[in-house]
Amino acid sequence: MAINLFTLEARYLDVCERQNQLPNASILSGFYKAKLQKSRREQCNFQVLLNKLKDIDVPPLIEVFSAVDLSEIDIVDILHESPYQLTGELVLSLMRAIHQKLRVVDLQDSSFGKGSLRDLLHGGLTCEVLNLRSSHIRKLNMIGNFMHLHNLNLDFSISLTSFNEECFTCMPKLMRLSMCETRIVNLWTTSAALSKLPSLVELRFQNCLCCNDTASCPTSTIDEANYLSGDVSGSDHLDSLSQELLYSRREGMLSNSYFVHSLVNHALQESATEDSSDDSEVDFSSHQQRTGLEELLSDVLPELGEWAELENEVSLGAMIPDEEGSALGGAFNLRHMKNTPDTIPKKYISHHPSPICFEKHYREYMVATLPRLKVLDNLLIGKKDREMAKIIYSQYYEYLPYNRQRKESLISVLHKREMGAVAGHLQKSPQLKEPYPRRMNKCSISRSICSAKVGSFAWPLLHSVPDLCSISGEEAKSFRPRQFEYHPAMSSLMVFGTLDGELVVMNHENGKLVGYLPSLGTLNSVLGLSWLRRYPSKLIAGSDNGSLQLYDINQMASVITDRHRCSDAVTFDDFEQLTSVHVNSTDEHFIASGYSKNVALYDIGSGRRLQVFTNMHEGHINVVKFAHHSPSIFASSSFDQDIKMWDLRQGPHKPCYTASSSRGNVMVCFSPDDQYLLSSAVDNEVKQRLAVDGRLHMKFDIMPTGSAHNYTRSYYMNGRDYIISGSCDENIVRVCCAQTGRRLRDISLEGKGPGNSMFVQSLRGDPYRDFHMSVLAAYMRPCSKSQIIKVNLMASSDNAEDYHYNNQRSRKSCSMGG
Repeated sequence: MAINLFTLEARYLDVCERQNQLPNASILSGFYKAKLQKSRREQCNFQVLLNKLKDIDVPPLIEVFSAVDLSEIDIVDILHESPYQLTGELVLSLMRAIHQKLRVVDLQDSSFGKGSLRDLLHGGLTCEVLNLRSSHIRKLNMIGNFMHLHNLNLDFSISLTSFNEECFTCMPKLMRLSMCETRIVNLWTTSAALSKLPSLVELRFQNCLCCNDTASCPTSTIDEANYLSGDVSGSDHLDSLSQELLYSRREGMLSNSYFVHSLVNHALQESATEDSSDDSEVDFSSHQQRTGLEELLSDVLPELGEWAELENEVSLGAMIPDEEGSALGGAFNLRHMKNTPDTIPKKYISHHPSPICFEKHYREYMVATLPRLKVLDNLLIGKKDREMAKIIYSQYYEYLPYNRQRKESLISVLHKREMGAVAGHLQKSPQLKEPYPRRMNKCSISRSICSAKVGSFAWPLLHSVPDLCSISGEEAKSFRPRQFEYHPAMSSLMVFGTLDGELVVMNHENGKLVGYLPSLGTLNSVLGLSWLRRYPSKLIAGSDNGSLQLYDINQMASVITDRHRCSDAVTFDDFEQLTSVHVNSTDEHFIASGYSKNVALYDIGSGRRLQVFTNMHEGHINVVKFAHHSPSIFASSSFDQDIKMWDLRQGPHKPCYTASSSRGNVMVCFSPDDQYLLSSAVDNEVKQRLAVDGRLHMKFDIMPTGSAHNYTRSYYMNGRDYIISGSCDENIVRVCCAQTGRRLRDISLEGKGPGNSMFVQSLRGDPYRDFHMSVLAAYMRPCSKSQIIKVNLMASSDNAEDYHYNNQRSRKSCSMGG
């Protein structure tokens, strides 16, 4: 028989008397309201108001509520109407004591400590509705049992940037999730995490001005009954409204506000004042409220003040083509709102957007990858929406590497290889019957294995190059890498130069130091590195003070030392303000460029500078690169917006051809087979051209940030199959198919500790391992650390022993160089 409310109340009074304390008035009021509901035969709902309690009030309540499952109380809600000062451990114990009858838990703006919040996320709750608005979560890792949870609100958790790989594994009933104004940005990890929610039907990263929950906008003309019954075909009426948006965009009424979004992120990053190596999932030291953000932005863009009342940005759910017809997925500037046709319903204008909303084709991507979703950002998803999303997804994204259409297990691929069967992705004609299966060639096998492995991991394995100081046994010394190169013949070797002028050669597979040279005299950054091919122990190193030397790694010290032991180094004539060096394919010559319009040609054998080619560009020449197979062909990239191809046999007076970008070119490189030329201009303008004549082959669809200082660098990976691209104002490495331009994956670099946002300073594809790369990543903050991070797309982050960043200090360098 259930314990009646009078008995339960009497128990509470007895416990208070036994513990020699006065009963809490709000608890007694709760019992009174519950008894009143019971007398009216209503649902008996006991509400606990946290702001009415003190720590001393909680233990008696825990003891009484431990029997609430056997009482007449139907549900218990944990709420608060104003800030409270209860200890987080006590509140968590109270919620777990209530157990099965816990319904709503409202911890908005809660004072939960770091340990209590982590325990809640890891241990789980039995509630149905959980409100964690404005929480201090940095990396969401809800791995506890939330078996009854169907509503989760994480709005305004502005520290929240990503999801742990195991997040959402125990939420079978979660139907509604809201994450407005978080800092989530990665489409791949986000959709992979959300795909683990089998019941998710309503999702929100931005909300309509008139909407408070995740459901479809109430101003919609769609019959709600149709939606509830699963019939959402009526939402096809959105097509005509989308056409109005397309018209508005073509007329120039809408514009991209991604730049404003970048300013918001920078404002949040710069506002952090604490440096920490803490890698926890929750963040208290950098949690910034929105107070004063408009004032901070107004210093940069004074015109923002006129629409500060409408928050910061708005976003459109519909695909909006630009003037050239490419889809821009969604953001527009509020300053153009006054020109927007009145026919566009208010419900199409959203606010509180998370950064993910500004990714190109965000809505189509989410719709295509979450087929059970019915409402996204308060807009219903109709049949035509899904059809369009499928088209957009197939046009701009690769589901699996090498355009494989379905996932295969690695065991299946290996079985087919052993049996000599045809690859699973090949299409066989129904009219043709093969008596014997065609044998898979080596390339097809390799690509199938890559597809099986890369397709399994949305969270690739990232780990930093080991700390050489601890391995060497010498006194601890912090390196500050500025440039690095894989060895062209020995897969285990890598060289990097530092901001302090040091040269370090290491075995990056086992972390052992191979060679070390300390800086000579004045500290100068090493910006140029190039290995010789015919003499694999030698390399050219150039510093920003213009010094150029040829070193033999066999003559370097194998421990960290202050003595300069490379006595046979060859010194060349200086090239002032150097940014780039590169050796030709026969190891006979190398070229150097820098902050000038000139290029110098050196003879390696004699150690002489042969010639200085002057005025090759109108602006300074950032990078020069020889072709991989032709010793006389090289390309140059300049901030005059031109890429030029040169042939030493024809002299430097006239280039073979000139190709232009719309912005200054940061770098250029040849594909491994010299068939293509890859150029990277400021702010994510990446193009692939035919090396023979400079014709445009592929322009990669990467969203610009609007920053004139977002220096972009791109290189090839997997031979010339893929390109990897990163920029110094962003923490993202993008992987795109070099032949189709489709995006395979974005890899987000997450700094450890609050306020430690990272940026990509340089990167290289591993020439020996498919879908491996290394990234030189530094931190936004000027007095923080930098590190070379190895990325393995064919392994899971679960395999990482420790994603560790040394406590190094580096200055953010926006100098050019390769």
